Amino acid sequence: MSMSQSYAPHLPYLRRYARALTGSQSSGDTYVRAALSALLAGEQKVDGGVSPRVGLYQVFQAIWSSASGRMESGMQPANDVKKRSAPETRLAMLDAQKRAALLLTSVEAFSLAEAAFIVDGSPEEVLRAILDAQNLIDRQLASRILIIEDEPIIALDLDNLVTELGHTVVGIATTRDDAVAMALSERPGLVLADINLGESSSGIDAVAEILNSFDIPVIFITAHPEKLLTGERPEPTYLIAKPFLPESIQATVGQALFFHTAENKVAYANHASTGAH
Repeated sequence: MSMSQSYAPHLPYLRRYARALTGSQSSGDTYVRAALSALLAGEQKVDGGVSPRVGLYQVFQAIWSSASGRMESGMQPANDVKKRSAPETRLAMLDAQKRAALLLTSVEAFSLAEAAFIVDGSPEEVLRAILDAQNLIDRQLASRILIIEDEPIIALDLDNLVTELGHTVVGIATTRDDAVAMALSERPGLVLADINLGESSSGIDAVAEILNSFDIPVIFITAHPEKLLTGERPEPTYLIAKPFLPESIQATVGQALFFHTAENKVAYANHASTGAH
């Protein structure tokens, strides 16, 4: 099997990880391209004792870490820089390597040993990083969340999960029209959206209409995330696969809120304090 064939099945998930880690579609994809180029050119090599998936993530991580977890200014489109603007206090509150450890284990489902190999640390260091990252995120980034999900059991599960994390659920919508109406009324700080809502209703369409009215971080939930990460169309930054684990919800919600703009966070806080609808 060729090198390309070995890595191809893992690329959609590496792209998901890269986007969640950097908070940007263009930044994440640029790092993925850099990792693949380094592998194909022989500039980076995968340890023969690990699986292609672990090796691919390790090479990506090494390249990302060498750049201090940030894109060089010349590598980002101007509009992407604007979207990622955030106060220094938010960027300083959490070490990027801790977020990496959290995502690798909670979202990408690597073991502590595998995550430790990827980040070039020990399992004990990775575990401490995970706990530190999640504690900081949960304490400082509580938000108001709209859930778009037509399956009652899944919707209730999501409601319970995010409420236990300290967030407030402002509504559960089961159709596109309900979702748009609730979003415009409640002005949530984040949306959790299923892709397919039944009766030909689409969570993607609902989110597109919501985003026409105001900027808000969105996490899509789907049983087939690879189908949305083809590179052939505009793609979501944050994806959670069904069936999901509580840890995946927790980590991804934290990342989405971590990277959202300061201006929107202030707006949502003002809305919550005034009780305006």
